[in-house]
Amino acid sequence: MDPIENIQTQALEAQVVEVIKTVFDPEVPVNIHEMGLIYGVEIEPKGNVHIKMTLTSPACPVAGTLPVEVENKVKAIDGVEEVKVEIVWDPPWTPDLMSEAAKLQLNML
Repeated sequence: MDPIENIQTQALEAQVVEVIKTVFDPEVPVNIHEMGLIYGVEIEPKGNVHIKMTLTSPACPVAGTLPVEVENKVKAIDGVEEVKVEIVWDPPWTPDLMSEAAKLQLNML
């Protein structure tokens, strides 16, 4: 990847993360990024985005809607061509994956 493509990819990744931070689990007043539910964001040079995320449990009541919300919000970013949101269960989510800010907000520190 040439330096300009690298800068464009990094800028797009930053935009994707900012958009992901606008998605909240309705049961928790913390965005899914700070909750530690996003395991990875991969940006390909042509604007294809692959997001690996998990849920707090396989029985999560928003399992059908949360990944779709992430996909739709990321698709709306200029420069994004395709979005694939992959739900993964390994490693299993635990509160240890939450950011310090999320733990503080939920009085877990």
